[in-house]
Amino acid sequence: MRVDCIKAAYSGFSTLTVVSRGLGMDRVPLTVRGAELLRRELQELKSVKRPQIIEAIATARAHGDLRENAEYHAAREQQAFVEGRIKDIEGKLSSAEIIDVSKLQAGGRVTFGATVILAEESTGEESTYTIVGEDEADIKQRMVSISSPIARAMIGKEEGDVITVEAPAGRKDYEVVEVHYEGAE
Repeated sequence: MRVDCIKAAYSGFSTLTVVSRGLGMDRVPLTVRGAELLRRELQELKSVKRPQIIEAIATARAHGDLRENAEYHAAREQQAFVEGRIKDIEGKLSSAEIIDVSKLQAGGRVTFGATVILAEESTGEESTYTIVGEDEADIKQRMVSISSPIARAMIGKEEGDVITVEAPAGRKDYEVVEVHYEGAE
């Protein structure tokens, strides 16, 4: 279902498609901003955190008996976490379909990368959401994953369309007030 949603988000422009790599791994959409944030985190982990942990392990080893050395075990746990995060980020970047939303020609339709203003039908209250990749989603910043229920309901819609979202609190209807793409001219 997630792949179908992503294909729908890509439909109608350029040659972007979700393709299988033969290992069951799909290309995952990621904005240029999201890719840059992941690259920065990766650089920080490799050039700052990893050397700090290596130094902490060496210092803890110098204290003697490793079986009862809490500093050593804490540093090793931290090392495992950082190495796992490095592999996770590298995997995400290698399977990412990086999309420059400023260059999308969606013709006013909601697609991946769109910033959409919705008005709740019952109250008229407006909310703004940006549809991003799963790893970029942050509801506090109103950035919703392309696989979220609200994003799936918005994909393919235009200004003036009404969408229905199945939320934990029940069904809600929204009108699409405005669709734009950050950085698009």
